[in-house]
Amino acid sequence: MTDQPAQTFGDIALEVRSKNAGPFWVTMELFLRNPADYALAAAPEIINEDAIAFLYGVRAEDVQIFRIPSLNVVKISFPRPVPQGGLMDRDIHAGQHHVPLASLAIPPRTARR
Repeated sequence: MTDQPAQTFGDIALEVRSKNAGPFWVTMELFLRNPADYALAAAPEIINEDAIAFLYGVRAEDVQIFRIPSLNVVKISFPRPVPQGGLMDRDIHAGQHHVPLASLAIPPRTARR
């Protein structure tokens, strides 16, 4: 049996993006191709406030997750680590914040082949 790399949400999503939600918040969106892939992303045991807090170094209680089954979209918002355009802001448009989410491995028993 050969070891295959873990499947990630970036592999199954139509698009994973991040953007500013005002100067103090970041929003990320997972656009899934179909209801089965959406079900993986929307599963609270996989993508939840604790997982996002771990990935982004924010407090779990500050994470907001919106599951939108009619669009096959999971939307995630949390406070920016520093205000947009502030001295320590390394991504003024929040355009790179999606990378850890897209790289999040899907647990093998739930990953589709």
